[in-house]
Amino acid sequence: MLRLGLFFVAGFLAVPFFHQPVLGVLHALAVVPFAPFNLSPTAPLGVPSLLSASFWGGVWAVVMLLVLRWDAHKPQPWIKALLFGGIALTTVALLVVFPLKGMGVDPAQLPGRFLIGFLLNATWGVGTLILARTLLPR
Repeated sequence: MLRLGLFFVAGFLAVPFFHQPVLGVLHALAVVPFAPFNLSPTAPLGVPSLLSASFWGGVWAVVMLLVLRWDAHKPQPWIKALLFGGIALTTVALLVVFPLKGMGVDPAQLPGRFLIGFLLNATWGVGTLILARTLLPR
């Protein structure tokens, strides 16, 4: 149970320490219109966006590290973590989360949104692995 808790913490922290800085770079380059570290409330509970994203980062970390059968004593699956974050999280965001938030699925925007999502979420995946390796005892 401690292991799952530490997985959650690793994914939670990967959002502000890996995902959001990349979002900041994309915002600074005018690739995305929204700034990182957004604290405006999300519906329906009014939780700040950054905390909501971090919570879901923790949930997805548990899923990712269980799917990868992660073990601190084995070689680290860097590419798998990058692909899990980049593909799985981005696909769920585009096909489930965006429609639930009323953003819809516009086929013309999918390639660009997928590329941006891949960059952000792949960084989260690698960051989660780095933090998990740091937090879990060997």
